[in-house]
Amino acid sequence: MSLLGSRRTIPLTVDRLALLPAPCQACVFWELDPVRRERLTGDDAAEEKGVWVSQVLRDWGSCGRIAMAEEDPIGYVVWAPPAFVPGADAFPTAPVSTDAVLMTTLYVDPAWRRAGIGRLLIQGMARDLIKRGGIRAVECFADARGRSGHHVVPQGFCEHVGFKTQRAHGTSPRMRMELRSALTWRDEVEQALERLLGAVRPGAGQVAQPKVNRAR
Repeated sequence: MSLLGSRRTIPLTVDRLALLPAPCQACVFWELDPVRRERLTGDDAAEEKGVWVSQVLRDWGSCGRIAMAEEDPIGYVVWAPPAFVPGADAFPTAPVSTDAVLMTTLYVDPAWRRAGIGRLLIQGMARDLIKRGGIRAVECFADARGRSGHHVVPQGFCEHVGFKTQRAHGTSPRMRMELRSALTWRDEVEQALERLLGAVRPGAGQVAQPKVNRAR
């Protein structure tokens, strides 16, 4: 049984870029350095975004997840090794640690905020990276002022989903999350559900099944 119901995540691919919000489809804040960004028109930027996703998928592997509610996209997350993210060099708390990948963007539709979608996306990212192997953590640049929609995620949200400050800064702290910690949420939810169901089941004459520890 899942508390998230029909909500799920699917891998980000070039063909699925159209599922992102319109401004995000052509946003190359992270994907290009400032000089190259200034030279682009809107159409060129959208093409560059597709080229970037294609290159990362080909040369490195999975780099994003889209959250879906039934058939509707409701959020997305993008990540990549720092070498693929020249836009990160401008941040005062760069560079990213050598054992981590960079989460560049995490967006949730305003109508779906505070519904667990951010954590759903973080879990999908963590599972992809753990499956890949050789990666210990995810880092991101946060906004200490709590703003959203400025290419970085509010620091409060980062802390809420498990990131901790790696390098402090007045406006752009670098945050870090160990991958394994991102997967404990599902276990905690399942255990809480088991306790709830255990309060009404099993009934008289029934034998409770032993709990199984799920190795992650």
